[in-house]
Amino acid sequence: MMQHIASREALEAADRHLLEVSEPLTGVGLAALGSDLDGVSDLLLTQVSLRRTLSENTLAPEARAGIVDRLLGGKISAPALDVVQFAVRQEWASSRDLQDALRRLSRTAMFRRAERTGELDEVEDQLFRFGRIVDASPELSVILDDPTADPDARSAMVRRLLSGRAHTLVTELVDALARDTGGRSFTHGVRELLDQAAKRRDKIVAFVKTARPLTDEQVGRLRASLARIYGRDVTTHVEIEPSVLGGIRVQIGDEVIDGTVAGRIDDLRRRMAG
Repeated sequence: MMQHIASREALEAADRHLLEVSEPLTGVGLAALGSDLDGVSDLLLTQVSLRRTLSENTLAPEARAGIVDRLLGGKISAPALDVVQFAVRQEWASSRDLQDALRRLSRTAMFRRAERTGELDEVEDQLFRFGRIVDASPELSVILDDPTADPDARSAMVRRLLSGRAHTLVTELVDALARDTGGRSFTHGVRELLDQAAKRRDKIVAFVKTARPLTDEQVGRLRASLARIYGRDVTTHVEIEPSVLGGIRVQIGDEVIDGTVAGRIDDLRRRMAG
């Protein structure tokens, strides 16, 4: 997540603007918007001097928007051009934050498309399952997390893994992540995708580890408890992990609630060592 407050505020403003621009669009229009914004993010990823110019705060906002119009006018959809021009008018702490923001905005358009078709739950579930596949395969995670790996090679690998097996939107989102992890681990990127999908429904994501499967009733009670604590609805993704021995471990963002036997044993060891 962006660290500088100026970039966070700029992203929030751009996200609100995108939602306004996308409101009248059909599924086809939303697909074009997401794809075009993803393409512009790719362009700025490789064209460092251009993204620095477009995020240069000493250059007037309208001058930056004019550069976008000259470069991209007629080459991307009108809604996408509108969103990019709005974005470059904002104040960004770094050029990389602008490029990353356009990637996030492309995801917002894609998630909104899935929301319209009632497929957002399925997309979120498939993203979680793919993240678990990567976690369970050291060879795969090493390749996808390698910052020196060819982005096109990572993209081709992801498409081979998902083609014909996953929702088209899942393939598009994971492919974009493979091409640009934003300097973070691939697994971290998948979690960000899940967080963004949950945000579309005004929910937070809880990653749950337990030694044995939970019943629907237990999951329901857990969600209700977490909703009371955090004041928002909660999406839960449950992972079976025998090493926890018993109880559950819940992670929401950077916060961890560890009620596992393994966690209590570790705590006891630390106390005895101290």
